[in-house]
Amino acid sequence: MNYLSEKGADYLGRIRALGPAIDEAADRIEEERDLPKSLFAAIREKGLFRLVQPVEYGGVELDPPSLVQCIEEVAKHDASTAWCVGQTNICGITSAFLEPAVVKDIFGPETGILAWGPGPGTARVVDGGFRVDGKFDFASGSRLASWLGAHVPAIERDGSKRLGSNGKPVTYTMFMPKSSVKVRDTWQVMGLRGTGSDSYDVEDLFVPESYSLARDPVVTPRAKGDLYVFSPSMLYASSFAGIALGIARSVMDSFVRDVKETVPRGASRARGDSHTMQSLVAQNEARLRSARAFLLNSVAETWAHVQKTRSVTPEQLVSIRLASTWAIQNAREAVAQLYGAAGSLAIFNSKPFERRFRDMHTVTQQIQGHPAHFETVGQILLGREPERPMFTF
Repeated sequence: MNYLSEKGADYLGRIRALGPAIDEAADRIEEERDLPKSLFAAIREKGLFRLVQPVEYGGVELDPPSLVQCIEEVAKHDASTAWCVGQTNICGITSAFLEPAVVKDIFGPETGILAWGPGPGTARVVDGGFRVDGKFDFASGSRLASWLGAHVPAIERDGSKRLGSNGKPVTYTMFMPKSSVKVRDTWQVMGLRGTGSDSYDVEDLFVPESYSLARDPVVTPRAKGDLYVFSPSMLYASSFAGIALGIARSVMDSFVRDVKETVPRGASRARGDSHTMQSLVAQNEARLRSARAFLLNSVAETWAHVQKTRSVTPEQLVSIRLASTWAIQNAREAVAQLYGAAGSLAIFNSKPFERRFRDMHTVTQQIQGHPAHFETVGQILLGREPERPMFTF
């Protein structure tokens, strides 16, 4: 089944045209822990940082099934680049909810890119807005960004937390120029090194109310596109699953291309002639194809329903969460098995396995790939009250 729209095919073609440039930059990305300026400019010129922003603001407003495949395609070449593109794009979906003047200020410039990371922090209510304090981490793509966000509770003047539509404390996103915060280089990590996911400190910074957004399900987007029925969390889950599948596909393709004729030390025949190796390749091919089909089918079915009803059913939320987590975990399993099967060839920087192994296992440590999501889905399927929300805003 074709899950790619006409617009999606256009942007997938743009990414494929950039593939050689991403491949060439991969070692620099790893070493410098950032995207080279030339690659950043090329990605920007192709419109790849505007994939989910509203058409009325110059965005692409790409459908979710195509978005997943576009991010997956980037990941086949370099996982850090894909992570930056995916993260900053989905941060940019907030443009559909903000006042036009604020959107123009944040995203209007050619280099207008938003990144963010989790706290802790607070936003104290004051006249005209908030005073924000906090320490924030894991801001993927922040070295490319001109604006940063902070997810914090709003503290009323009496010290209580502001409540949302469900009667529980509601989290707000605060939008701040990167120049107004203190950025700390903390990204010394095993994998996804090129994401530059730095930390940043905010101290008593005034944020106007119009530069804040309540992360509440009842908040209505100003943009009218069907895309904005999907929550950012749903797009994060499915797109990051696409990254995992892209990494695993590149490992599979490299294994079949580069390893099949190699002869392990002490063996009498090539790896490709081993029955054990043949079975392993076939099973992992099935693993990746089935996980990808489940993911894309779940996203596409939900998208079709949204286009008809502008709503998402609880069953569709379960399907996307389950398919996303399943794809990430199965991609990790495929990469781990192929890495092991490549033997000592896999440990060299000159080969395509070592970095992708580290990147893949870093992807699985992020919240979208956490095995705890299986518990949540299982609780729902068994008629129990889930202990954690399926998705947030």
